[in-house]
Amino acid sequence: MKHSLLRLIATCCWLALINSTHAQGLQFTASQHTTNGVYLQWSDSVAGQSYTLQGRDRLPNTIWLTLDSPQPWPTLQTQWNDTISPTQEMRFYRVVGVQPATRGRLISATLWTNFSAFFLDLAYFEYGINLTAQYGVNCYRVVYETIDPLGGKTTASGGMFLPQHSGVNWPLVSFSHGTVTQTNQVPSEAITLDAFAGIAFASVGYVSVVADLLGLGSSPGHHPYLHARSEATASVDMLRAARNYCASNSIGLNGQVFLAGYSQGGHTEMALHRELEMYHTNEFTVTASAPMAGPYDMSGVELNDMLSSRCPPDPYYAAYVVVAYQWVYSLAPGWGDLLAPPYNTTIPPLFNGNTDGTNIDMAMPACSLSSILLSAVRSALTNDPGSPLYEALRDNDLYRWKPIAPIRLYHCSGDLDVLPANSQVAYSNFVALGATNVQLIDPSPGADHTTCAIPALEAAEAWFNTLKH
Repeated sequence: MKHSLLRLIATCCWLALINSTHAQGLQFTASQHTTNGVYLQWSDSVAGQSYTLQGRDRLPNTIWLTLDSPQPWPTLQTQWNDTISPTQEMRFYRVVGVQPATRGRLISATLWTNFSAFFLDLAYFEYGINLTAQYGVNCYRVVYETIDPLGGKTTASGGMFLPQHSGVNWPLVSFSHGTVTQTNQVPSEAITLDAFAGIAFASVGYVSVVADLLGLGSSPGHHPYLHARSEATASVDMLRAARNYCASNSIGLNGQVFLAGYSQGGHTEMALHRELEMYHTNEFTVTASAPMAGPYDMSGVELNDMLSSRCPPDPYYAAYVVVAYQWVYSLAPGWGDLLAPPYNTTIPPLFNGNTDGTNIDMAMPACSLSSILLSAVRSALTNDPGSPLYEALRDNDLYRWKPIAPIRLYHCSGDLDVLPANSQVAYSNFVALGATNVQLIDPSPGADHTTCAIPALEAAEAWFNTLKH
């Protein structure tokens, strides 16, 4: 049995290579069955590359997924031990060679506006925000080096907000923005509501960063919406860029790291929390995390909602997910193999970085959002857990891990955009996995997705202030 399995693994590797456009110059040189999985080794005729190893459990009608690893991908190593279940019959592999990145390298930091504490207090009063500014805030546009969804070198941007005060060692806070379809409506480009949240944290004594994420701001390419891996890596590297700026400009940091984000930002900060505790404990220790109103159960709550006949307030969210996952995972050969007419021609161009959500909503069905999909794709979502779109959704679930740092999930019961069941699933699974410092909080019972935002932010900020040094 061992020899037949070994032959199967070697065949799977070879097939993956000859069918992969990313495999030029790469060759698997060894595959061996181990006590708990598979040992793989490869060679490369192109010097200086990094590598990401991906797998799939069948060849047709599924997608390549980056494999779980004790170390973050990409890697400079040319070997890998993959742990697989003893009952698993086969797995196919491919190695992707990518250009290495100096992750978090600060390319530029430009001061583009500032606000006095007096002005901020007027704004807080105007918008009914229960906050008093302790400091004025300088707002910087930051550009830095990071990696794309496959691990290759790219750049990203973000907003960095610093208190106008010296001689203090500040805590760091990463705040993440909600859904954005226009590339210039991000914290490095405009004073959006999310940028204002970053400013608010800085005004009470934090070095605050809000990453634009990939494909937004000055970052090239498409935005991989609700793609947990790239949300996390772009956010880690934004923290690094901010830390590098502070080190070069004699701005002290006290080592504390707080995480918060609303809507998509909740998903991003949950992914960041997981990433920091899995891979970066030697660099960052999460002090506390406050994900708010995020879609953490993409393959459960979110998928079931999409397959239902419900009429959500913003139907374009569902289309954004499908379009982004096609960009990231290559779910189908073309739009006509994924989306039903006329949506296969009308929807993708709307996510060009220039169209707002209201106009995209007008091109969507108001109810039964899965009708944008081909019937075969809809059927596979309910009948085939290995189908491309289902696998992509599951790859971006964010509740199959155990947080160590304190985490409070904020979600209002009246939210019809991102159903509160997402936070309930995450909370229940964290507790089941043994997390001992997790809470689920409704900061404004009955509030909807929009009206919940300020109460959630106020609650998170008040909690962080009890913990910061």
